[in-house]
Amino acid sequence: MRMANRKQVQLRPCDLESVLAADHVARTLWAAVERLDLSRFYEDIAARGSAPGRSATDPKILVTLWLYATSEAVGSARELARLCESHDAYRWICGGVPMNHHTLSDFRVGYEKALDALLTEVLAVMMKSGLVKLKRLAQDGMRIRASAGAASFRREKKLRDYLRIAKAEVERLKAQGDSPDPDRSARERAAEERAAREREHRVGRALDQLPSIRKSKTSAEDKENARASTTDPEARVMKMADGGFRPAYNLQLATDTESRVIVGVRVSNVGSDMGLMEPMLDEVESRTGHRPEQHLVDGGFAKKSDIESAAARGVTVYAPVPKPREASIDPHAPKDDDSHVVATWRQRMGTEEAKQIYKERAATAETVNADLRTLRGLDRLVVRGADKVKSVLLWGVLTYNLLRWAALV
Repeated sequence: MRMANRKQVQLRPCDLESVLAADHVARTLWAAVERLDLSRFYEDIAARGSAPGRSATDPKILVTLWLYATSEAVGSARELARLCESHDAYRWICGGVPMNHHTLSDFRVGYEKALDALLTEVLAVMMKSGLVKLKRLAQDGMRIRASAGAASFRREKKLRDYLRIAKAEVERLKAQGDSPDPDRSARERAAEERAAREREHRVGRALDQLPSIRKSKTSAEDKENARASTTDPEARVMKMADGGFRPAYNLQLATDTESRVIVGVRVSNVGSDMGLMEPMLDEVESRTGHRPEQHLVDGGFAKKSDIESAAARGVTVYAPVPKPREASIDPHAPKDDDSHVVATWRQRMGTEEAKQIYKERAATAETVNADLRTLRGLDRLVVRGADKVKSVLLWGVLTYNLLRWAALV
């Protein structure tokens, strides 16, 4: 019998280059990152002159780590830090550089503008190579559960009470600074003060959000009873895919149907998709410098003014026509109050050609949404605030697009 002997000392040479196959995804992402302009990530790093300081971690490593972690549906900074010590692929990316979860967590949500510029750069390269042509786009939205509990939503009176209590707590902790408790460390006191300041800030932001929430309500009673969350003031209660109502964000994506590359990204806290088509067209044109020839959306986007606005830009909209209440009425027949553009849209959607084109919407948008939800970990948000939510979405979109780029070439 060969018995286990775990006390025996072993000398095991380690060569990080040999632990990964030549076609490993981590190598693919690293090669892509090496060719991208990461100057925005380096701007905050500055030398301290003659004063001693800790060396900064190369942003190239951090960018690749989060791209690869996203490709593996890893969304926790603590889990990623553990993988950097135990998993060969993450250890290869680090190349011997130690990692901690604080650095990883701050980096993930601290560079929204840099990530946005990086996505624009990736799309520019793919368009110049002829991989993305922007002939036909499919737009869809995903309502993703926010990191806020339903019980965190409060009306104005309660929020003002909470704000008064939070301010009093901050003042109390400030007053204690002159005579600190000797049984508590400076780190514990600083953490308590920081938590109190953050609580005051969140409640104040919740009060600031109430006017926009009231504006979205229709009845006077709903306006009076408007509520905002004390944990994530920008989140809104939305109707989810299962029919339930929960705090969420509406993540909007526009995808090129031919290449299946995501070319437009927006974060909305409005539960309805109505009115979100025109802002997406602005986003795509601003990011790529081009307008699509055709725009495919579902019935929730079919706002007449947006259809007219798209037509004025030279964009043909394909969206299902609402069914009339009476079955005898032809939904594709122009109505008396229809403009020429809207009447043309109704007639167009009644043709077989339009029906075949519209099939590409679900075949593109729904599968891209499923990819981000199931394979990139975008099924639930663990960050708070629209800016941080957009950062997490951009990581998912960048990862998806870079892997599509590799597949296309």
